Amino acid sequence: MDFINFKVGSKTIALKILDILLTERYENNLTELPNENKSFIGVKDYLGTPTPIFDLGIVLNNQSTHVANQALSDLLIAKEKDHQDWLDALENSLTNSVPFEKAKDPDKCAFGTWYNNFKTDNDELRVILKKFDQPHRELHAMADELLTINQNDSSGEALALFHEKKRKIFTVLVRLFQTAREQITLDYKPIIIFTTKDGKTPHIGLLVDKVEDSLTVNKDDIKPLEQLTSVGFDIDPQTRHMMKGLINMDNKHSIIIDPKVIFSPQQQAETA
Repeated sequence: MDFINFKVGSKTIALKILDILLTERYENNLTELPNENKSFIGVKDYLGTPTPIFDLGIVLNNQSTHVANQALSDLLIAKEKDHQDWLDALENSLTNSVPFEKAKDPDKCAFGTWYNNFKTDNDELRVILKKFDQPHRELHAMADELLTINQNDSSGEALALFHEKKRKIFTVLVRLFQTAREQITLDYKPIIIFTTKDGKTPHIGLLVDKVEDSLTVNKDDIKPLEQLTSVGFDIDPQTRHMMKGLINMDNKHSIIIDPKVIFSPQQQAETA
């Protein structure tokens, strides 16, 4: 059986090649229609046939990948500003001899806590984030070092050293924050999958993040969902209805999706 893998958030989904008419780049050019189905994002013509398009990220993850990516990008902007504020507070402490009350431990600042717990399957982003560790720790180490110097010396050495370290260390962090945000944008290459029931006419369109790869799988290699539900792993009825099995891929699985049964006839009628 031949499948194509697609990325949807952190999930990999697989559709049979015979269920796919065409894939095309999503240009945000759909015709919007009033509808209460949050995953329905509009209609697009396929060879003259108006075809309803659904965001599979909302269906599978309860959130559009675009929205999730924007939230992550906004978080990185906020964490960059947090460290600018941290430096401003340290400079103020060195200049005016006021207490420094920001986190000195890099693992206990808001970014450090997030950083130590954040997981991503975006390989390029993971490589970029790994580079944050050293300059982030060097930045926080400035506090104890410079406050100690400032306490024992009134010549302004601590403040001069502050500006030198800020220029070297914070510049690296700013570039990393920018590169991470750019990677989040670059990795998102949304496409619409026009699916079919009869191999000729469009059924529905599915918005996914990007194409992964194609694969040929023996029927015996597909794990039925019953193997999960039989050991107490419950799946809600709608998700169970559209998921037709799991394909083992090294250390993770691809979820086989049947586009013909993703939505009930009533839901499809409401979006027509």
